[in-house]
Amino acid sequence: MLARLFKAKTPEPIPYETARDTAQSIDPAARMRLAIRADTHKEVLYYLAADAESPVRRAIAANEATPVQANALLAADADEEVRAALARKVGRLLPGLEPDQTEKIRDLALRTLQMLAQDQMPRVRAALAEELKSRADAPHDVVLALARDLAATVAVPILEYSPLLGDADLVEIIANGQLQERLGAIARRSAVSGDVADAIVATLDVPAVAALLANPSAQIREDTLDAIVDGAAGIDAWHQPLVLRTELSVRAIRRIAGFVASALIGQLAGRHGLPEDVQKELRQAVKQRLSEPALPQPADRVKQLFDAGQLDEEMLLAAVERAERSFVAPALALLSKLPANIVGRAIETRSARAITAICWKAGLSMRTAMRVQAKIGLISAKSMLNARGGTDFPLTDKELEDQLRLLIGA
Repeated sequence: MLARLFKAKTPEPIPYETARDTAQSIDPAARMRLAIRADTHKEVLYYLAADAESPVRRAIAANEATPVQANALLAADADEEVRAALARKVGRLLPGLEPDQTEKIRDLALRTLQMLAQDQMPRVRAALAEELKSRADAPHDVVLALARDLAATVAVPILEYSPLLGDADLVEIIANGQLQERLGAIARRSAVSGDVADAIVATLDVPAVAALLANPSAQIREDTLDAIVDGAAGIDAWHQPLVLRTELSVRAIRRIAGFVASALIGQLAGRHGLPEDVQKELRQAVKQRLSEPALPQPADRVKQLFDAGQLDEEMLLAAVERAERSFVAPALALLSKLPANIVGRAIETRSARAITAICWKAGLSMRTAMRVQAKIGLISAKSMLNARGGTDFPLTDKELEDQLRLLIGA
């Protein structure tokens, strides 16, 4: 706020000797007036980069006239606010990287960017990522480091928008088992290639695949779409974006019509260019669906079975093998006596430990827990929590209880 008040004034240029003496003043307000000015001598700005007052150093960090040497000094400042202000500025201006700068200055500016990209505080790295996300002239190694960052607030903007990330970069990040926020960001990129789309679909991450399907610029190969259709029956989140894909084959349209809601079949039937026999087939499917008596919702059916004492492990395992999420999730909630939203979150986040703990709480075997991880949680074999000794839970009772407490408190 103090800096904004000073910026409202447009004072006359300050002679170098006066500025030098003011920089050594005991009055922080006087030093701040120098720190925010674009016409302050660079030597004075450099001197103020080591000022005892954090607000003064923040003003120096944000000042576009601050020399590259001072930026390098501020990149190691003890104050997180100073480093964040610097990250926003250097990310926006990329100072010292112009071709006409000396090699020494360019190297110093690049080291400043690298230091900020490796800052211990996610807020600083996120500030840099936000400024670099759309820059085509940023250093590739800095952008790649931000894209691989463990903090989603840092990685997601870069993964979604950076034009510097090639297919090889994206496929590698996907292969490293990144969390769904990152996968979703990649799926939303402009013009996702077929290779990247294949890598996303191979993860079986429900939200990411849904985002990919909803991205009209994503190139999804026919065999990849067929693979999605194969597993889509029990995943409601994929139904509408699947129906809206323009490149569906007639074979895929027929298969989709077999499991989506009647309103979505109507959308399929309204497509241009469909053979007359296919349009007629789809219209008949809508009429048939509308004439059929309404079936109880899966959650209601699960509750009826539970109340009647008929919901057991064998029935649940059969639903798991059919990948019926809409049955399995409420069944696990009732058997474990956990809130449905807690169970749903464990499944959506693909947490092997959380799903295993829920199955344990529900009185199910580790064998069933492994099938739930694979078929409902869509957890890959390398990330799955496997049975100990072939049948036993790999975690102690205390570890499982702790996992449940962590899940409920999240």
